[in-house]
Amino acid sequence: MMILEKYEKKRNFSATPEPEANVEQKGENRFVVQEHNASRLHYDFRLEMPAEPNSKEIVLKSWAVPKGMPEKIGTKKLALEVEDHPVSYIDFAGVIPEGNYGAGTVKIWDQGTFELFKRDAKVVEFILNGTKLQGRYSLVKTHYGSRGNSWLITKNSPKAVS
Repeated sequence: MMILEKYEKKRNFSATPEPEANVEQKGENRFVVQEHNASRLHYDFRLEMPAEPNSKEIVLKSWAVPKGMPEKIGTKKLALEVEDHPVSYIDFAGVIPEGNYGAGTVKIWDQGTFELFKRDAKVVEFILNGTKLQGRYSLVKTHYGSRGNSWLITKNSPKAVS
């Protein structure tokens, strides 16, 4: 399966301004939070990293966060893992036209860099250095939901989590 096949199958690139499905070979440890006013307002959280832990293909690992990103220490929010996005999506802001997957307005809410501390199938730990979001965060996979894509994103105290 192609790395960005799910992303590509959901989009008609002649009808949407979203970037095409190109995989990068080098990452810069950037992140973005995009406010996405689609059928429901939510926030898309994306980390620039390898598609798989030992992969050379760099993508944006992506989660939809329905209630917005946690900004206070100890706050937990549901984060639903969605398909990987191309790195070029990190700068995307605009309108996805009606009739297209994700139709609605996308705005960059925050962006910056991150420092990764841990990444496995169930936990991702990192420090965000953004304009709005700063500090230690973790994503922890949960058993909720039937799709197996439920995670909790938490803002942690400055000391190490694990």
